[in-house]
Amino acid sequence: MDVIRVILTALLSVAALFAVTKLMGHKQVAQLDFFDYVCGITIGSIGAELATELEAPEQPLIALAVYGLASLTLNLLAHKIPRTRKYINGTPTVLLNGGKLYRKNMKQAKLDLSEFLLLCREQGYFDLDSIQTAVFEHNGRLSILPRASSRPITPADLKIPAKASHISTEVIMDGRVMGENLSRMERDATWLEAQLRAQGCADVKEIYLGIYHPEEDRLSLYRNQ
Repeated sequence: MDVIRVILTALLSVAALFAVTKLMGHKQVAQLDFFDYVCGITIGSIGAELATELEAPEQPLIALAVYGLASLTLNLLAHKIPRTRKYINGTPTVLLNGGKLYRKNMKQAKLDLSEFLLLCREQGYFDLDSIQTAVFEHNGRLSILPRASSRPITPADLKIPAKASHISTEVIMDGRVMGENLSRMERDATWLEAQLRAQGCADVKEIYLGIYHPEEDRLSLYRNQ
C-alpha cells in the first residue's frame, strides 16, 4: 500500500508542479530574475517532499500553492506599479561605457574582472576597445553595444534597399503534413504535391523535414536516412 501511495503522491506532485509552472509563465523556465530563482528552487524542493509525503500530502501541496501565488502576485505588482520593478526584479547596471570601466558598479553586480571578460568573450568580444557600452542586466545577462566602427555593416549603411524578412516554416515533420502551417503560408496540398514531384519525391512519408522559405517561395526537403 505504501508503494501505491508513493506512486499516487508522486503523480500529484508532477501535476501540481506542472500547473504552478504553467501559471507562472515561461519566464520561470527561461531567464530567471532573483525572486523567480528563489521560488524555482523552493518549489522544486516542496515538490520533491510532496512526492514522498504519505501522512499529510496536503501540507506541501498548500505550501506549493502559496509559493506559486506569491510569485504571481509579485509579477502582477511589477506590471501594475512600474516603480516596484527595481525592488522586485532589480535594475540594469552599466559596467563599461566609452572606454571606462566602473569599479563600483562591478562590485554592485558581484562581478570581478575575470568574470566580466568571460561574459564579453561569450558574446564574441575579445577586445574591450570594440565595446561602446556593456550593461549587466537584472537576469544575469550582459548586453553589449559595439562601437560604430566595430558593428557589422548593414544594407542601410550602404544605402541598399532590402527586402522584408520572413520566418521559414515547417510544413512537413516526420513524414506528416503540417496542415495549419501550410494554410498560414497561403499554400495548399496541391502546391505541396507539385513541389514534392518536382524534387523527385513520390510519398510524403519519405520526408523527415520539409521547410518552406517564403522569401524565395521554395521548399527544402530533408529525406529519411
